[in-house]
Amino acid sequence: MHITLVDDSIPFDGYSASSRPLGGAEKAFAVLPGALARLGHTVQVFNRCRWGMHIESAQWETFEGKKPLRTDVLIAFRKPQLLEFIRHAGKRVFWHVGPGRLLDRPATRAMLDTHKPLLLLLAEAQARDFQTKGLAAGLLPMAVRPDFLGGEPRPQDPPRAVVTTHPAHGLDWLVDLWVARIRPNAPSAELHIHSMTLASAAEGKEVDEALRPLAAKVAAAAAHGVVVTRPQGDYLMAEALREARVHLYPGHADDMGCFTLMESQAAGCPAVIRPPGRRPRAHPGWRHRLRRPR
Repeated sequence: MHITLVDDSIPFDGYSASSRPLGGAEKAFAVLPGALARLGHTVQVFNRCRWGMHIESAQWETFEGKKPLRTDVLIAFRKPQLLEFIRHAGKRVFWHVGPGRLLDRPATRAMLDTHKPLLLLLAEAQARDFQTKGLAAGLLPMAVRPDFLGGEPRPQDPPRAVVTTHPAHGLDWLVDLWVARIRPNAPSAELHIHSMTLASAAEGKEVDEALRPLAAKVAAAAAHGVVVTRPQGDYLMAEALREARVHLYPGHADDMGCFTLMESQAAGCPAVIRPPGRRPRAHPGWRHRLRRPR
C-alpha cells in the first residue's frame, strides 16, 4: 500500500528529535512513517524538511517536492487544507492533535464535509467536545521515543523539580506557588524550567509582549532556586528527567496529548499534576518530594 503523509508547519525530519528540541506533535508525526514502512508499506512524507532523504525505509521529501499522481492513503496532519494535497487518494485521513472544538470551525467543517476523511484523534478528550456528524473517527494514542525508556532514575542533589509546560499554560501560577509555598519547605530545592522562550528572554532577546511579565517574574525567582534552561534533544531531556525528583505539570484544558508528561513517566520521574478546570491549590506532595531523605 502506498501511504503519503503531509505536514505544513516547521522544518523537521525523522532525525530531528535526537539532536534538538521538538514538540510532541511533531515527534509523533516523525515516527509514524518508519513504523508504517516496517509493516511493508511504501511511505512518502512531504513537509518542510530542508532536503529529501530516506529515513527508516520511508522517503522524506520537501514540501515542494514532486508529488505522486495518486496514493492509497493520504494522511493530512493538523491542517484540513492538506486533505487536497494529492488529487487522487483512495482514502483520506485527517490527523488532529488539537482541541476537538477546533474541528467545528466553518472552514474546517466545510473541508471535512467535502472529503469525509477518517478523523484520527489522539485522546478521548478531543472526541468529547466534537460531534463527528457522520464522520468515522479513530483513536491513535501517542507513544514515546526509545530515549525515554530503559534508564534508571538517579535523583541529584540539590533536589530539583522540572517543568516543561508552555509558559502561557500555568507557569505563572506555578512560579508563585514555588516561591510562596514549596521553596520555604525545601530551601535547597531547585525548579528547572525548560523553555526556549524564557531562555531567550534571560539572554536579553525579545519575547512576546504578553510573556514579558512572566519572564521578569521568573528572572526575579532565581533567588528562590528557579533555573531556566533550554530544552534539548530527546537523549539529554531524558537524562534531565531521570535526574529530577519530580515533574510538575500545571495542566491546561487545551493540552490534548500531554506529551512531555508521557515522556517523564516513561523515564521513571514521578509527576504531580494539576487537573485543568479546578481551583489551583498547593499539593503537599510537591514539597515533600523535594525534601532531602532523613
